[in-house]
Amino acid sequence: MKRGAIDFSLLIGILLVHILLFITFANKVAVFWYLYTASMLFLISYSIVMEKIDDEASTKRYLTYGIVSGLGLYLLFWTGDWLLSVLPGSFEAKVAKAYKLFSPSIIWHYLVLIFIIVPGEEIFWRGFIQKRLMRYTHTWIAIIATSLLSASVFIYANNTAIMLAAFVGSVVWGLLYAWKKSIPLLIISHLVFDFLLFMILPLH
Repeated sequence: MKRGAIDFSLLIGILLVHILLFITFANKVAVFWYLYTASMLFLISYSIVMEKIDDEASTKRYLTYGIVSGLGLYLLFWTGDWLLSVLPGSFEAKVAKAYKLFSPSIIWHYLVLIFIIVPGEEIFWRGFIQKRLMRYTHTWIAIIATSLLSASVFIYANNTAIMLAAFVGSVVWGLLYAWKKSIPLLIISHLVFDFLLFMILPLH
């Protein structure tokens, strides 16, 4: 694509994710998992049609980096949660509320988290949005822009804690993607982080 040309596929993708997440969060919590799963399936399909999925790391390497980075990100969140618990203010309450509302609670939630939601988020945000942005701008700008965009769609959840979490996670996974160009690595990292956060060592 020529420099300065408008990337309509990228713009449509950003518009689609905002529409889908608006619909998802505008409905009752009881149907959140149904709508978010459907949204991710649609975004996976769109991303795969528009972009090739990168996998430039060996299996051994993406497993190693994925596990280590997922653990490191969890420790970062654990530290942040501890700091919020000892500092004055209501942000800790927002974290607890977000965790209560949107954590998986039954078996099929965990299954769609593993097989659809986590892969979908990485394929769409890193494999499509960030990859496209890296063609037109500096890598760091693409990472920050992708992180801001991924956080922006959670404005419809009306919870700043979710937006901050999405931004921080996206920066870490964006750096990993820029470094290793491996979507499977990011999926492993994301899964390790979610397993620690929701199943093994929940923060709330």
